[in-house]
Amino acid sequence: MDASLLSRASAEVVDLHRFFVDWFDRRRCDRADFSRFESVMGEGFSMVVPSGQLLDREAVLNHVRASRATFDGDFAISIEDIRPGWGTDDLLVLTYVEAQQRAGKQSRRRSSAVFTTNSSAPNGVEWRHLHETWLQMPQD
Repeated sequence: MDASLLSRASAEVVDLHRFFVDWFDRRRCDRADFSRFESVMGEGFSMVVPSGQLLDREAVLNHVRASRATFDGDFAISIEDIRPGWGTDDLLVLTYVEAQQRAGKQSRRRSSAVFTTNSSAPNGVEWRHLHETWLQMPQD
């Protein structure tokens, strides 16, 4: 596996989640550029959300677009435990833990993401598939 690919994919995970924090926060959403998100979601992208529902690229884009400014300073994400999985020179499976705080409720999910190289993407990689599993569902 290419160490540079691991570094670029890891940076992409962190950077994309920074975008989400800005995009979803009413006070910071003007800083977020939606085209950055759209540009890293590769053609044919799919996502399995923690409930098990399978979404295609368009459904994910539409959901994120519609969720702009839905929080008022009460949304945070941290990324933990990034680990490489199987990979080649231009494809990598990466796992990580995403910890969220939304309106005072905390949750954690383990994610497995598939990345391929794309020299025109901000970190040189694009998302091809994402699968999220609850580690801790949002607290009531």
